[in-house]
Amino acid sequence: MKKIILSLPLLLAVISCEVAKPSPQGSETLQKRSDSLAAELAEVKSVLSYVLERGMNSSFEQVKRELENANRVWDLKIDESPSLGNPNAKIVIVEFSEFECPYCARIAPYLDSITRAYPDKIRLVYKNFPLSFHANAPAAAAANLAAQQQGKFWEYRWALAPHFRSLNDSTYIAIAQEIGLDVEQFKKDMVLDAEKRAIIDRDMKLGMEVGVQGTPNFYINGKRQDRFSPALVDQLLRELY
Repeated sequence: MKKIILSLPLLLAVISCEVAKPSPQGSETLQKRSDSLAAELAEVKSVLSYVLERGMNSSFEQVKRELENANRVWDLKIDESPSLGNPNAKIVIVEFSEFECPYCARIAPYLDSITRAYPDKIRLVYKNFPLSFHANAPAAAAANLAAQQQGKFWEYRWALAPHFRSLNDSTYIAIAQEIGLDVEQFKKDMVLDAEKRAIIDRDMKLGMEVGVQGTPNFYINGKRQDRFSPALVDQLLRELY
């Protein structure tokens, strides 16, 4: 596969010369040609900036496809999943996550804090994505779904997050007691049955369709965010409100 060999300054210079060429067909045709080349230039600049961030080991076509996916707005079927915040918020954050992932545990307090700070401006949606090498993650997801049946999905989600190293039935029951669930009912509901597996599998299938490869993985207003951070959320809050 052909690799990218032109430097960014050289390629931009070549395209700029093309834009500047006179046309014998009149000013209207020249303007159309200029607009077309300007659009191509913007696309090339975008792709090359992406390439320079990643290194030069990919073909131009491959990077272009990846960039198109990165800028794509996905239908994430948010109404199928637990959500927190204003249903009409301008900022919708979809998190693909699981409970045995240390990075998911680390970011959970921040997600809790921003939804408390901006309940009318941010909507947070949770999607299950238990990684194959985290054997305890599916059962933890089932426990969280059991808490949802008693109307306390998010309380349980935040309380369980720090326990990613000790996921077991005793932990699940202790958290249920901590947040005030009907523990006997919870014990019955926490079983990883066919219904809960179907919910987890549905989220997993969607995640794979939209390019989720690890956890946590975030999408804001349908667009994948490889660099999700508090600074990004702060920027969106300034821009949209």
